[in-house]
Amino acid sequence: MSPDRAAAPAAHSPRERGGEPAAVVESVNVGRVRAVLAKSGRSGIDKRPVADAVLLSAPGPGGSGLAGDVIIDTDHHGGPDQAVYAYAREDLDDWQADLGPLPSGRFGENLTTRGVDVTGALVGERWRIGGAVLQVTVPRTPCRTFAAWLGREGWLRTFTARGVPGAYLRVVSPGRVRAGDAILVEDRPDHEVTIGLVFRALLTSPELLPLLLAAADLPDSTRELVLRRTAAPPAAPLLTPPD
Repeated sequence: MSPDRAAAPAAHSPRERGGEPAAVVESVNVGRVRAVLAKSGRSGIDKRPVADAVLLSAPGPGGSGLAGDVIIDTDHHGGPDQAVYAYAREDLDDWQADLGPLPSGRFGENLTTRGVDVTGALVGERWRIGGAVLQVTVPRTPCRTFAAWLGREGWLRTFTARGVPGAYLRVVSPGRVRAGDAILVEDRPDHEVTIGLVFRALLTSPELLPLLLAAADLPDSTRELVLRRTAAPPAAPLLTPPD
């Protein structure tokens, strides 16, 4: 078994003592436009928790899967395969030793989770949350806007080296989601391609790229990127022997 892959959860959320679901949505976070020191000058990365249920649905190109959420850089963010961004509260807590207090939503995530190994989630894994069904697609790739938002020199390298990128999800079935909803893993595909593996293969360990093709639900754009990067270079033309 891959070191990134956690044991497959049951088809229901496990229960902790006291009857509370072990895997839950800590907060649902919706973005607002903020000025940032990035190319566009503005960003929707400032996500804040909301108390009410939020409708999740499949967006068009460059759109968010959350009603009321804002995406500014629609060339690189949003769309069906990046409809929702999830990050684990446990991973935010680990980052606090370096970054100081991190409220939920600070990394620009739409769903802050608790009790889920987001890095160990499999590409194609399906989560039922509230009335919605989501499917894990790809990891987050850090960008300059993210670095500018946190105000950290060398943040792209630091985030990449830590290797806990969070996961994007597509919306399979629309529905409303709110803080406290259980996260039920309904299906895990029969392969070893985790979010952590995809992140390393794309950013630090290209020798792992061929392994990603085992995931049938890998987004088309990512699959095409993998195929381009792993294509053998054209063979050098044979020299024509002299007459």
